[in-house]
Amino acid sequence: MTLDVRPRAAPASRPRRVLAHARLELVMLLRNGEQLLLTVVLPLGLLVALALTDIIDVGGSTREERLAIVVPGMVALAVLSTSFTALAIQTGFERRYGVLRRIGTTPLTRSDVLGGKSLAVLTIETAQVLVLSGVGAAMGWRPDPVGLVLMVPLVLVGSAALATLALLLAGVARAEATLALANLAYLVLASAGVVIPVEKAPDGVQPFLELLPSAALAESLRIATMDGSVNGYLVAVLVVWATLAGAGVSRWFRWE
Repeated sequence: MTLDVRPRAAPASRPRRVLAHARLELVMLLRNGEQLLLTVVLPLGLLVALALTDIIDVGGSTREERLAIVVPGMVALAVLSTSFTALAIQTGFERRYGVLRRIGTTPLTRSDVLGGKSLAVLTIETAQVLVLSGVGAAMGWRPDPVGLVLMVPLVLVGSAALATLALLLAGVARAEATLALANLAYLVLASAGVVIPVEKAPDGVQPFLELLPSAALAESLRIATMDGSVNGYLVAVLVVWATLAGAGVSRWFRWE
């Protein structure tokens, strides 16, 4: 009898490849101090500051009323920071340094890479939502129970819209331009209906703010957690953004 010692090299199964890449993406995100500040410290700090003080008029005359407005807004801000800003910057510099091109020499397919990135983003966002909701509850936030359930699909749809926009930006612009535009967009989007509710804007501006994906997410989360209902128009805005940006990624995203 002959012993067959020939190597039988074969790629791992697709779920294992995606999980391995998700772990790598997660480690890279967590090692970046700037991104941790953006994704964790800033939303949490704003939550506490806006709930305990009136330095910014977000509405509500009591802490409980302010928390009802602020907590969903900070969840939307956390999703914006992770799904859009952090993802765009990291992907943009991966393109610049040839990381995405080198991945093409491994068993990872393009869908594996995108799947790993998506899983890493969702893992971080899950932690963000749990921390922000927990701190809010400890301070007196009392959301509608149905709204807590509705938060899950709303965050998923909002994350899809913002993540596809991030990949579109990172896939067509130079890394330096992606860095500048992602940070600028973060500042603009955060102040336009996320930190400060849409209803605080002038009446003529409100319909335009609701067309922004970040504002649509923040307002839909506020409605869900306050009333236990879903605003179909705001959800449609998020779906349209996700669809259009997804089509743009398929058409124009460059891997090198």
